[in-house]
Amino acid sequence: MDIALQIVLLVVGFILLIKGADFFVDGAASVANNFKVSKTLVGLTIIAFGTSAPELAVSIKALASGSTDMVLGNVIGSNILNILLILGLAAFIRPLAIRKETIRKEIPICILISSLLVVLFLDVQLNSAGINEITRSDGIAILLFFAIFLYYLISLAIHSRDKNKREKPKWKLGLSFLFTALGLAGIIFGSNFVVDSASAIATQIGISERIIALTVIALGTSLPELITTVVAAKKGETELVIGNILGSNIFNICVVLGIPVAIFGAVTTSGFSVVDLVALVGSATLLFIFSVTNHKINRIEGGLMLAMFATYYTLVFVL
Repeated sequence: MDIALQIVLLVVGFILLIKGADFFVDGAASVANNFKVSKTLVGLTIIAFGTSAPELAVSIKALASGSTDMVLGNVIGSNILNILLILGLAAFIRPLAIRKETIRKEIPICILISSLLVVLFLDVQLNSAGINEITRSDGIAILLFFAIFLYYLISLAIHSRDKNKREKPKWKLGLSFLFTALGLAGIIFGSNFVVDSASAIATQIGISERIIALTVIALGTSLPELITTVVAAKKGETELVIGNILGSNIFNICVVLGIPVAIFGAVTTSGFSVVDLVALVGSATLLFIFSVTNHKINRIEGGLMLAMFATYYTLVFVL
């Protein structure tokens, strides 16, 4: 198929993904408000998981099509981009105050799960295996970690309920469910266009799937997080900003990677370099360091995160 047509289909796919995620997040948040779920829980779950729905759809489609590098590149690239680019940009717009509970619990959980993924990458180095791969049992183990995180979120929801502070739902319950369903449909159809077109473009112009996944796919599927975060930062909703990114990153590793691997089987990790793994854990660790100093990320630190993002992606193309 002509490469120009593939590019058009890629753009159409991204539009469906972004608008689908937009409808999904708004619909799901409205459902949550109809049921009087706390704002903190909405930030950590509905918004975070909703904006990660494009990554999940893309990964399932990619692994079903045999594009293993795209699955891993999608997860790793999105997580690095979420912290260094999206949080960096948000902090540059307005300094982000970080709650003590987030520094003590949610950021360390993100670092722990990122480190777990790195360990699962290193079968040859740690277990003297013949090949580095993430197996079906690894995927199940990651999902079990996610179950623990869900237990934490449930306990958080129970202790953070405030009946005196409720946002009015955007729509009534019926419309909320309708927009949620329409959003999911857009995400599913958009993911088909994105994976098929990106794979075709990579093949035709000789660019590796790793680079396509770490750049075009990661950026495209992270646009919902980017849009949500920038808007929330401008409004001063810092808890929503941090909750969105941390929840998205944990969801990406545990669910976006865990579910496809558990369903379709092992994926090899040979296409990824040490730089990718260092950037994955390093970005989460950097977030912790910046947060623990003054319980906020200021504009200078946001600028440093943006500079590190540019450095990493320069290395992606060079290496």
